[in-house]
Amino acid sequence: MQAFTRHPNSVGETYLEHAGVAAGYGAALIGAGLACLAHAVCPWMFERTASRLIGRLYAHMSRRGIVGGA
Repeated sequence: MQAFTRHPNSVGETYLEHAGVAAGYGAALIGAGLACLAHAVCPWMFERTASRLIGRLYAHMSRRGIVGGA
């Protein structure tokens, strides 16, 4: 059980809270990736979508103090 709670606890979250945050990041990254793939085929589509989503994720992670570490 500790394998499921050690990391979430270290960042001040429960398992379910952490799962929600991580799933949200994953969904946003999938969305950014799909936008990139569509943009590769049709350059006029999603011109700034991926960079905007990545910027939002970076800002959110920075506010949480989780950017810059290894």
